[in-house]
Amino acid sequence: MHDSLAQRRLQHLFWRAGFGPASSEWPAWLRRPEEVWWPMLRRLSAQDPGELFVTDDVVRGLFMGVGEFARVEELTPEERRERRAQSRDLLQGLNLLWLEEMTLTPAQLREKVALFWHGHFASRNLNIVFQQDLLHVIRTHALGNFGDLLRAVSKSAAMLAFLNNQQNRKAKPNENFAREVMELFTLGRGHYTEADIKEAARAFTGWGFNAKGEFVFRQNQHDRGVKTVLGHTGRFDGDDVLDILLEQRQTARFIARKMYRFFVNDERVPEERVLGLADRFYDSGYDISLLLDDIFTAEWFYDTENMGNQIKSPVMLWVGLRRALPMTLDDPEAQLLLQRALGQVLFHPPNVAGWPGGRTWIDATTLMLRLRLPHILAAGDAIDLSAADDDDIAMGQGRASRLRRRLTAELHWEPLFEAFARTPDDDLLPALARYLWQTPASDDRLAVVRKHLNATSREQLLQTAALQLMATPEYQLC
Repeated sequence: MHDSLAQRRLQHLFWRAGFGPASSEWPAWLRRPEEVWWPMLRRLSAQDPGELFVTDDVVRGLFMGVGEFARVEELTPEERRERRAQSRDLLQGLNLLWLEEMTLTPAQLREKVALFWHGHFASRNLNIVFQQDLLHVIRTHALGNFGDLLRAVSKSAAMLAFLNNQQNRKAKPNENFAREVMELFTLGRGHYTEADIKEAARAFTGWGFNAKGEFVFRQNQHDRGVKTVLGHTGRFDGDDVLDILLEQRQTARFIARKMYRFFVNDERVPEERVLGLADRFYDSGYDISLLLDDIFTAEWFYDTENMGNQIKSPVMLWVGLRRALPMTLDDPEAQLLLQRALGQVLFHPPNVAGWPGGRTWIDATTLMLRLRLPHILAAGDAIDLSAADDDDIAMGQGRASRLRRRLTAELHWEPLFEAFARTPDDDLLPALARYLWQTPASDDRLAVVRKHLNATSREQLLQTAALQLMATPEYQLC
């Protein structure tokens, strides 16, 4: 490995369009010319993702009240508690299954973009079938057409239930779904009126789902009257409103700006650049892959101000660490507690707006855990924290309890050894720093790290150097 701008650019692309470089693949990627990097990432994510399953037909029937299984309203309180606990357990299984996919898949772009949409279309629902189906929708459409994605998410049982549209009926409209579709999914706050929300809510009356979790349009509950939404007047239904929202260039601007902040820079967002991206996105008919092309092939994507400036989300930090340092976890469920401790639990966004990101990922507590994490893994220490007020996130352990899991793993050092096999001992620390840090490594900073290395053998030198570099503020950035 060598110090070069090309290496830093490649790592930047991997961190923003994926979850960081995998040590086992890194030497091969370094040998490839820059012009193939992005097309190859695109190609590796082009296939149908398939569904991540933690349920089968029997389980689906159990939770949806299908066939011989009792509907929820027919259950006793004890049976409801048992079903809720089982759904929670399966949802945790889906969480872990998706983490494994993020870590191991060559389709890094698809899963990273799916994580973006997972926060954009935030849904918090304990029904495992609903959440599994919504994740499949997001992963299937992640790189496709935004209009198709918006429509599929809007008709998912998870979103309709989360935003109360099952209760949206004529003569008694519920505005929650209509409000969030405008504020969070398409236009953004300030680009619609309260009257638009009220009229759109009337249009979405009758949208719901059946016992199987399938979308249904209940015509007898639909308001067939004339509505006026964003200056358009007609006897609109929900699909008509989504069409009107997609006709607004503001929708393309809202999505382009949000994607720029997620993939490029969450603090410096040049308005002219965003508007240019949004115009091409809109004119393409909302082709998500084209928008990503425009972002990741732009020379400004590699500007110094956009490199090494982003605080890794907890999921990015953990998955990236596992890709750089492969491991076999003794207790995979400890990852659930780790997410809770770091402040990002998949399928449990803090609210309808998703995770705010940026500097909110870091506080005194989470920073200390982030810095300790590599050595927790190496030493097999326990993670200890108070249970959350929200028992769903607290893994069902109860509000007054303290949660403890031991995060132990067999660390597989061989890929990292092989990746740096030709690097002389004297150059090993700076070479590892160039690989693990996205910010330039000064001699003074490396001198501090060097004091904590064990150089009794080549293996000890590499292991202690990697662990020390990962236990730094620099490793929190990408």
